[in-house]
Parts: sequence; structure tokens; C-alpha cells
Amino acid sequence: MHDGPRVPMLDLSPALAELRSDVDAAIRRVLDHTRFVLGDEVERFEQAFAREVGARHAIACASGSDALLLSLMALDVGPGDQVVCPSFSFFATAAAIARLGATPVFADVDARTACLDPQSAADAARACSSLRAIVAVHLFGDCAPSEALADVAARAGAALVHDAAQAAGARDASGRSVGARGELAAWSFYPSKNLGALGDGGAITTDDDVRAARLRALRVHGARARYRHDELGINSRLDALQAAVLSVKLPHLERWITERTAIADDYDARLGGCAALRLPARPAPPARHARHQYVVRAPATLRDALRDALDARGIETAAYYAAPLHAQRALRGRALAPVALDATERLAAEVVALPIYPGLAPAARARVVDALLDALASLGAGDAIGAADTDGSGDAREGDARGRAGSARA
Repeated sequence: MHDGPRVPMLDLSPALAELRSDVDAAIRRVLDHTRFVLGDEVERFEQAFAREVGARHAIACASGSDALLLSLMALDVGPGDQVVCPSFSFFATAAAIARLGATPVFADVDARTACLDPQSAADAARACSSLRAIVAVHLFGDCAPSEALADVAARAGAALVHDAAQAAGARDASGRSVGARGELAAWSFYPSKNLGALGDGGAITTDDDVRAARLRALRVHGARARYRHDELGINSRLDALQAAVLSVKLPHLERWITERTAIADDYDARLGGCAALRLPARPAPPARHARHQYVVRAPATLRDALRDALDARGIETAAYYAAPLHAQRALRGRALAPVALDATERLAAEVVALPIYPGLAPAARARVVDALLDALASLGAGDAIGAADTDGSGDAREGDARGRAGSARA
């Protein structure tokens, strides 16, 4: 039903191809010195990543999920504790809490940004009797309002943890990276991320010297010296091959963010007159959306049919996240939802993620947009082109909610 090759949600080959000789050399270097776990390669990457984030320490580990788990372990989160987090997130956000025997307490998100809403987080915190932490998820490459959430956490006597798995390259309202405020921030280097390894990988950043030392012990079974275990930790170490590859890629992160931004701007320009869709929020400078994902919102009654229609036209899409955390079977009886989750429910029914990655050619972007508009027309939404729309609460379309002046951001 479609002409030409399919446009995938993600294609890692263009970015890898341009760095292939350097990546091959890094892998050969590790094969030559045979120090495959932790060691100098990992330490060099940790130092470079800490500088990138603007933190004193980066502690590398085996995955983004482990980074979040270790962060909570370093805060002594355990049975009987409660941790506020958004329900609209990847499963690992709540799973790390539940795995430690604590209770995830779900709060709602801002419908414009899909990030944790401070007022909802405050309401959820007030419903807790043993709150230990609040987890702010910086979803899709946007920054949750860190300062406001830090205030909520401080008033509740809780720690603030950043789930920055999708936020490499993002900047908050002050122009600083996630994690630059000094709180614990958990990062993922899964291959699909803006800074991706050739397999799993993660890190925690912090300014706290004592907590950093503890995290380094926790990732090796709680050992501060060989065969001397002061507490129960886990086995979660970044291997040297992944660290070496990440060290090659890190200097290119800024350029890749610029390219992702250009792709998002292109989509915005082409789809800006389509009232059937709500476009992603655009933060005002110096804040920066890292564009890990480009997620539009379609009418809930059309969303699944729209994805099917796009698939038939050769365009791959995703629905991040069609099943919110409070609806996950694995968390039944393990979590609480003391506040309304209206925005979460709306987003889950409406989100459609379009292809975005370095190397996505202009012709492919045009195919995505043409297929999207054609699919909407085939579903009876094609006449909704031109007029602005609202999200039902009187707010402007999410694509305009934080100002088109953001189109000139770096």
C-alpha cells in the first residue's frame, strides 16, 4: 500500500556509521588490554559524563533500571516506605520502588509536557504517612520542573531523585542539565537513548561525596574493599567495552541533540496547521528539550486506527505509554493512587510517537508527515486542518503551550 522503504521508529546505523572507525578502535583497545569490567575505561567515561552533566560524580552501572534502583538503595528506601512517582512512565520507574519493598504512590503529570506535575506530587505526598522520596521523570527528553519539585520534596521531608533515563542533553529552566542541582539522577545508556551504548548501561550522578562512595560499593555487592562487604548491594557494573564506546560517542551528543531539534522543528512546521493533533511542548530558552522522542497526541477514538493506518503506509510508530503504571498487573496491591490521574489517562489514550533519530533524512520526514496527514484524512479527520485546538481545559494546543519563541532555541 506504500511506495519506497519503510521509515522505522529508530535506525541506529547512520550515527554509528560515521563513528565506526573510532568505535572499532575503542573496542580493539579493550580487547588488547583485557580489563573488561570497570577499570580505567569506565573511570574515564565516568569523569567525562560527570563533566557533561555538571555533577561532581558519575557512578556507572549495568543499566538505567539499576541506576534508579541503586539511587533508591543509597537513600535507604525499603519496606514500609512510600515513594511518589508519576504513573505515566516506563515500568522501571515504579518497579525499582516496589523491588525494594516500598510502595509506589502515583501522581499525575502535566498534560502539556508529560512530566510530573508539582501540585499533583504535593497532593500525593500529603496522602503519604511514610514518604521517603519523590521520583521526577524527565520524559521524552523534556525536563520536569526540578526547582518546584525540589520545593515539594523539601516541604515533605523527602529526597528528590531524577529519573533521567531519557534526558541526556536536556536543559532545565535555568539552562542547566538534569542532575546539575546535586540530587541523585539516574541515567540510561540503552542503545535507543540519545547517548546509547552497544548494549545495556547506566549511571548515577551526584554531588554528594559520601553518597557517591556508597553507590560505588553498592554496585559491587556492597564491598568497599575486596571481599569486605559492609552491606547488601547488587552486582551492577558497566563493562569496559560499553564505557569505551560511550567515550567515543559522548563528544557528539551536542551535535546529535541539535539534529534531533532540527527534526522536531521540521515536524512542527509541517504539522503546525493540523488541528487534529496536539504537538509536543516547546520549552522557552534557556530550557532545552532533548527530543529523545517526538510524541503527538491524536483523538483517543482514532489513535489505534491511526497507528494501523500509518503502519500500512510504511511508517512505524509507538505508543509511549498506552498502559500507565497504575494499570499494570505486576503492581496491583503494591502501589497507591491517592490523587486523580486524569492527564495520565488522557495521554495514555492519545500518544503517538513518530520516528526521530540522527540521520533521519528530510525526504523520510516528509514521508512521515504526508502519511500522517493522509491517514488522518482517511479516518475522517482530514478536514481538521488549519484551526487551533484545545486539550479540553481551555489551554492552547500543547505545541504552542510554552511559546513558539522556543523555535529559536539552541
